[in-house]
Amino acid sequence: MTVRATLVALTPAGPPVSSVVAGVMRMTSWNWSPPERLRWLEQCLDLGVTTFDHADIYGGYEVERQFGEALRLAPALRQRMQLITKCGIRLTSPARPEHRIKHYDTSASHICASVDHSLRALGTDRLDLLLLHRPDALMDADDVAGAFDQLRGAGKVAAFGVSNFTPAQFDLLHSRTPLVTNQIELHPLHRAPLTDGTLDQCQQQRMRPLIWGPLAGGALFRDADAAARRVRGALEQIAATRGTSPATVAYAWLTRLPSHPVPIVGSRRLETMAEAVASLSMHLDAQEWTEILVAAAGEDVP
Repeated sequence: MTVRATLVALTPAGPPVSSVVAGVMRMTSWNWSPPERLRWLEQCLDLGVTTFDHADIYGGYEVERQFGEALRLAPALRQRMQLITKCGIRLTSPARPEHRIKHYDTSASHICASVDHSLRALGTDRLDLLLLHRPDALMDADDVAGAFDQLRGAGKVAAFGVSNFTPAQFDLLHSRTPLVTNQIELHPLHRAPLTDGTLDQCQQQRMRPLIWGPLAGGALFRDADAAARRVRGALEQIAATRGTSPATVAYAWLTRLPSHPVPIVGSRRLETMAEAVASLSMHLDAQEWTEILVAAAGEDVP
């Protein structure tokens, strides 16, 4: 039976995203024509991967435009997908010559202007989810809440969340305006969210985290350091027993967590996307899951 991703709610009240999300951060490096990009979108949708993760800065402020260029070739596809984007980072870039230094900006004016730019670039009238990309020491929670209320009221954004926030930073903003997710880095080589309260908070809020870098940017299968080699060996052993790929086991290690993480797969290869989707039908037992954890840490659990 072919496994497909399905829609899941990030919180009990929504919003829905596909249980595997397609990340498009590197789209400009794929060097594809608009029809080639469109074909990739259609193939993702065929796998049930209907949610696409953007940020305004991706590709030097270019990815959203390239995505929108492809989507304009088949605008009806917008009704079958969910669009996420992020804002709050100002990069130094030829596209933004006024930026003297990379910095953060979570002011209401910047958030609203970023959303308007993303809507134009993507060729849509609404975003399904907007995330603040990074914590900002200058963030005024009341100001951000006001921007979110304005965008929600105008029908430009359906729901809001954050990315890379600590539990305390999340709590601060959540006390002013409803948040539905925290997009975080998590994989066997970066395990801090398992113990720093981030995933505990997700369970407490009954909120699914979005996971970026679920394969450590490919380091799980490429790097030669000791931890990566140990993890690779554990993944390969379990994969051989289960009759699947090591990458599918790596995704299953994430989805086994009780906060029900949603992995973001940033690859143009449909085979990689399919490996992530296949993990949705795999349930690692506690011993298998711990074998991967122990391999990553290089020591038994306490």
